[in-house]
Amino acid sequence: MRCAHEVAKVRAAERALMARLPEGTLMRRAAAGLAGVCAQLLPRLYDARVVLLVGSGDNGGDTLFAGSLLARRGARVEAILSGSKVHEEGLRALRAAGGKVTTDEAVIDDADLMIDGLVGIGGKGALREPYASLATRVRQTRAAVVACDVPSGVDADTGEVPGAAVKADVTVTFGTYKPGSLIDPGAAHSGVVELIDIGLGPYLPDPDVVSPRPEDIRPPRPGPESDKYRRGVVGILAGSDRFTGAAVLTTGGAIRGGAGMVRFGSVPAVVDLVRQRWPEAITTVVHPGAEPDLGRLQAWVVGPGLGTDDRAEALLTAALRTDLPVLVDADGLTVLTRRRDLLRRAAPTVLTPHAGELARLLGVERAAVEARRLEYTRRAVADLSAVVLLKGSTTLIAEEDRPVRVNPTGTPWLATAGTGDVLSGLIGALLGAGMAALDAATAGAYLHGLAARLAVSPTGEGEAPISAYDVVTALPGAFRTLSGNTNGSR
Repeated sequence: MRCAHEVAKVRAAERALMARLPEGTLMRRAAAGLAGVCAQLLPRLYDARVVLLVGSGDNGGDTLFAGSLLARRGARVEAILSGSKVHEEGLRALRAAGGKVTTDEAVIDDADLMIDGLVGIGGKGALREPYASLATRVRQTRAAVVACDVPSGVDADTGEVPGAAVKADVTVTFGTYKPGSLIDPGAAHSGVVELIDIGLGPYLPDPDVVSPRPEDIRPPRPGPESDKYRRGVVGILAGSDRFTGAAVLTTGGAIRGGAGMVRFGSVPAVVDLVRQRWPEAITTVVHPGAEPDLGRLQAWVVGPGLGTDDRAEALLTAALRTDLPVLVDADGLTVLTRRRDLLRRAAPTVLTPHAGELARLLGVERAAVEARRLEYTRRAVADLSAVVLLKGSTTLIAEEDRPVRVNPTGTPWLATAGTGDVLSGLIGALLGAGMAALDAATAGAYLHGLAARLAVSPTGEGEAPISAYDVVTALPGAFRTLSGNTNGSR
């Protein structure tokens, strides 16, 4: 896992480490790492034009020292000092290496590379002047932009961007990842995040946010003793006379997601469609007012295309009153907005809302959820007593008293109708196979994103639009890639 820590924990770890080191050691370690990444980004370092945006804090010092190292290797380095004070030792090092200080912001236009050292990880709220104007101007440059620790204007703890902010191509972060560079909207401003080890590891507590790597995703694999029941049987209640496609996609996600058996129940028209497309699914017509008796199950998926009427509420109630894991999505979530009492259960529950659905569940504005995704995901976990997977540009998965997980494999091409239904079926298959709810949701999001990437660019060259069914089709390739049987990439 890539581990991210909030600022207070980073500061405490820095103090503990600095007490054991000569003064200035930590800053020089950070600066060396920053300069090394910058040097790799330039086609050639000698005579390259590098502009430093220097603020008042330690980030300004890191940036000045990094600039001095680049200047010693032949780069033409100029610093714009924007803060009310400056790190004097860093400034002396820059000048001694041949770097210059300028007040002419026009140098930004001709830069090959810029280092953003305006505001560090302690910055809160919207950028003030002159930082805000500089951040806006940086967005218009042709230069490669490297942020020091976190892009200025991005909240390092939450990823909030309350005003103007630097949009970096690369963020060089020190000691540990910062949550704000992994979670949108901050992640979208951070670019590629490079971690520099400065020795904080032994002094850091448990992380606040984690992002899985391929080796962390371990979906169940069948063994010699496996049969369809041991591999997991998932029951799906989805679709209605009005909404039919969601049922087909959810069932496909479960079948291609490795379920040993899928048992599907719905109205006659939807059952016919699922039977035609997925003959391996065991289908049952569930008549209005009847209990959804699908047979022996290990998990439920309820909600996609189900509608929000009394029939849908009765089906959701029946599933949630069992002692099996239940994933609730789409229309099922809308039903829960009026029946929150159904979530009082001992068995695991997974909710998979997008921002609008989570806003309705919590009684807040959608814009607030999108701006503060981490805050509202944590609030949802506490209020709803469930594992919550918040879908979106960065998908967050959370369980109470555990670090929030950030899925790294998503792609904007997933923003198309039906992909969420595929995800529901996939996670349902993993729940049925016996994975813990948090792990099933994490693995499902990871494989879903990976499948979308493979569908968008099967050969790794060029991209093309995809449909939800393309994601279903690509799921086996995602599993093969994860297990190392192909040369696919994350």
